[in-house]
Amino acid sequence: MPESLWVELASALPTLLWVVFASVVFLSLRRPLLNRIVPHIAEIKGPGLEITLKDAEQLIEKADEDTTGGESHSAEPDTVKQRRSAVNRLEHAAVYLRSGRILWVDDIPSNNSALTRLFTEMDMRVDQATTTGEALELLYRYSYDLVISDIERHGDPGAGIDMVREFHRAGIRVPVIYHAAKFDPRLGVDPMVFAGTNSPSHVLNYVIDIMERRRLGDAMLPFHNR
Repeated sequence: MPESLWVELASALPTLLWVVFASVVFLSLRRPLLNRIVPHIAEIKGPGLEITLKDAEQLIEKADEDTTGGESHSAEPDTVKQRRSAVNRLEHAAVYLRSGRILWVDDIPSNNSALTRLFTEMDMRVDQATTTGEALELLYRYSYDLVISDIERHGDPGAGIDMVREFHRAGIRVPVIYHAAKFDPRLGVDPMVFAGTNSPSHVLNYVIDIMERRRLGDAMLPFHNR
């Protein structure tokens, strides 16, 4: 082998040794570094709140399962993709939900326990009402960012729709999300109704929509249906 080639190899050897050394260090520290980084990525954090993305997804899945005794849930469960998409959005929108206030009107509040817990974990306050009268009393006393309501209540198939009419008569203006399996937007939609859905994932997305607009100054928007 020519002497010049040996000289070149000798001069390159320190560089090669540093590359090998750096590779060994990286591989040995890779797992500890990931273990430190991943928990932060997998959590929704903010002042006074901390919930893992997995917990949030499980609560949405639980909301799908809570169908016993209520009509305000989806006939078909949300897909895994829908749940994960909603949770990923929640991770970035947590700041908008913080300190928000929801009035949830349903004659069977236990049907909504999973989503209620999720919103509470996001530092929102969720008050419950089982009748239109109770809802009006709370709306007179407190300021709410939005109302979530069923449609059929106490045997009345149009209780949720009539409730919005009562809001108008009382001079109350607040975005309403219908979480109900039997809502048909073809029958007409009141301008106060922000959205109607039977999907827990969509309920979460609509709450984020409203809270983003609340924070940015546009509370009432056209109807969305999914």
